[in-house]
Amino acid sequence: MKTLFKAAALGLAPMTALALASAPAIAQSKSGIAVVDLQRAVGISSAYTTARTQMQTTYKPQIDAFNTRKAAIDADLKTKGDALQAALRAAGNKPTPAIETQYQQFQQQQQNAQAELQRLGQPIQLADAYVQEQIGAKLSDALKAAMSKAKVDLLLTPEATVSYQPGVDITQAVVNELNALVPSVGIQPPAGWQPGRQGQPAAAPAPANPAQQPTSR
Repeated sequence: MKTLFKAAALGLAPMTALALASAPAIAQSKSGIAVVDLQRAVGISSAYTTARTQMQTTYKPQIDAFNTRKAAIDADLKTKGDALQAALRAAGNKPTPAIETQYQQFQQQQQNAQAELQRLGQPIQLADAYVQEQIGAKLSDALKAAMSKAKVDLLLTPEATVSYQPGVDITQAVVNELNALVPSVGIQPPAGWQPGRQGQPAAAPAPANPAQQPTSR
């Protein structure tokens, strides 16, 4: 597992498909096709970069606790994993009942570690999702403005292209529009807030699925 703040950045991806699906076509456009990386646009927007800096201060105790505990878990699991591999080699790479039991215990320890780190990281992950959702609420408007100014009527993601010239990439144009539309966002979600509820308070978040957290090695 990566450290908490590095892992949190992965949550931007779902915005890409959603925003591209809602991006309006400009009927009078003559320029045709452009490329846009919405994940990068949100990630380098002023609101997001400022919010992440603020979060490192506001949530420092939680981040430090997560990273300290993660380092301890990683070290413990590595020691036990190495011992398991050594036992398997000593048995001629033929699993014995004792080794199989040891392996099952190791898997359970991994799952428990994932669940523990998910709980520790949830406040920061929730704050990061709150920041993303506030920016995402303006993403379609930013796309519309950028497309209109560039006279573009069809957008592609970089992954959907084989090759393209830098001049057809309007990612920075989208960033500029985002910076104008949403210069700053809050980093502390309202009590009971959940992603996808358009900022409205809701019931307390359900425990996250431990499988969503990368496995320690």
